[in-house]
Amino acid sequence: MDIDLRFFATFREAVGEKERTRTVADDATVGDVLASLEAEYEGLEGRLLADGEVRPQLSVLKNGRNVVHMAGVETTLADGDVVSVFPPVAGG
Repeated sequence: MDIDLRFFATFREAVGEKERTRTVADDATVGDVLASLEAEYEGLEGRLLADGEVRPQLSVLKNGRNVVHMAGVETTLADGDVVSVFPPVAGG
């Protein structure tokens, strides 16, 4: 199945593009996708997952909804889903 990945701020810089389509296994989870991104892009290594969970202050959305309010890294994906990855944001 195909999902769309969207990257923001420093993650966009690490990946080199704002959006991409990726083919994943039919039983893929958000955690599977995040782990594969960390393995594929040197600039993302260790920045998405910590101890098997989404890193604190990181926002990972599936179709606009934060996965921490779903099943976290075990959130299942379906064909056409959009996964957005936002780094921590600071301001003042």
